Amino acid sequence: VYKIFFLLTPFWTAEKMNSSSFLRSYDKIENKMLPAFYTITFIIGLLGNARGMKVLQQKWKRQENINIFILNLGLANVLYLFTLPFLMVYYFSGAKLIFGDVFCKMTRFCFNVNLYCSIGFLTCISVYRYLAIVHPLRTMGRLTVTHSVLISVLVWLLVSVQSMPDIFYPKTLKYKAKCFHSTSHEKTEDYLTYSLVWTTTGFCIPLLVTLGC
Repeated sequence: VYKIFFLLTPFWTAEKMNSSSFLRSYDKIENKMLPAFYTITFIIGLLGNARGMKVLQQKWKRQENINIFILNLGLANVLYLFTLPFLMVYYFSGAKLIFGDVFCKMTRFCFNVNLYCSIGFLTCISVYRYLAIVHPLRTMGRLTVTHSVLISVLVWLLVSVQSMPDIFYPKTLKYKAKCFHSTSHEKTEDYLTYSLVWTTTGFCIPLLVTLGC
């Protein structure tokens, strides 16, 4: 949201700014807005997921096989929520990498796992509901808890394998203590190919399956 807001500012303002002042203004807005967004996300996410887990526990027996996917969806969200306090400190300090390169890569890895696992589990829920409603007789007794657990494990494994190569791309520079979302400028071309494949398998295909269901 903050990036769109910044890019939609009047063009004449951007034209009067040179590239260095443009980047300084961008960083200034980023360092002010992101901590606020992360704080709100952390509070709402923590309360929302806690409430969701409580409701899930109360209604577990009604749709046990689908509830396994919802439980994993919540766990994926919590995984990322635990990284938000560190990111708040990172941006409050002016986007200075005070936790090190390993921390930078782990926070990005957790974000990617959360993102693509969420997509995966939402897709599984869509497929299960489609089968249960459209083909109830064919799937009766086949949509078991065991199948849900195995599929959930498979989703975690596939997403982890897809996200693992991202760790090997440089996320920081020695002369600039910043944590990149993608990679350094030198590796951008290689990262683009990997990112396109990743987006196709992790987002586009699940999206088509969900829309079909």
